[in-house]
Amino acid sequence: MSKKVAISQSNYIPWKGYFDLISSVDVFVLYDDMQYTKRDWRNRNKIKTANGSQWLTIPVDVKGKYYQKINETLVSEQSWRRKHWTAICQSYSKAPYFKMYKNIFEELYLDCSEVYLSKINFNFLDAICKILNIKTKLIFSSDFELRDGKSERLLGLCKDLEADIYISGPAAKDYLDEELFIQEDISVQWMDYSNYVEYSQLYPPFEHYVTVLDLIFNEGPNARKYMK
Repeated sequence: MSKKVAISQSNYIPWKGYFDLISSVDVFVLYDDMQYTKRDWRNRNKIKTANGSQWLTIPVDVKGKYYQKINETLVSEQSWRRKHWTAICQSYSKAPYFKMYKNIFEELYLDCSEVYLSKINFNFLDAICKILNIKTKLIFSSDFELRDGKSERLLGLCKDLEADIYISGPAAKDYLDEELFIQEDISVQWMDYSNYVEYSQLYPPFEHYVTVLDLIFNEGPNARKYMK
């Protein structure tokens, strides 16, 4: 049997496509010993509100020009937890399945004092995978000895995990050296994020590129029907 692996930096309460990538593989590697990037998805995402989409951003300490890894990035203050949870409650309290999952997310937001961004993201990813019945194993790249070179690092992780299929997001087409994978008998497949079906979303017009919480609160146990 083939073994499929995907590798990606962790995101904060990411969109449904991120979880489709997770569910498409046997092992999902959180690539969190890579450089933290500002104004990216690592520490922020969007919810739908009555006044349009709204960013929820975890405040973090960024040390100027210092090469700062994602898993070294610390939250700068803890008040974001209640602010984010309040915003989510205000936007989704009337969603059909909000009450079904309210306690899970309330605990994640208000009963945790984790200060590392990567671990905060992992806690949300793990909980959401359970809700979506995704059985994929989540691991960290920091558990492995990484090689030099963008493509070489990814290939090395695949080899260490004895993968024969590597599934990647389409953005990596700009730099991934597929020939290296072919030489090691590892097939590269590209995730397709097109043609998602719209679901019953509050506050039109419909928007696909918001946190997966939007799908969960609006469709509940039927959420996977609107994924790949």
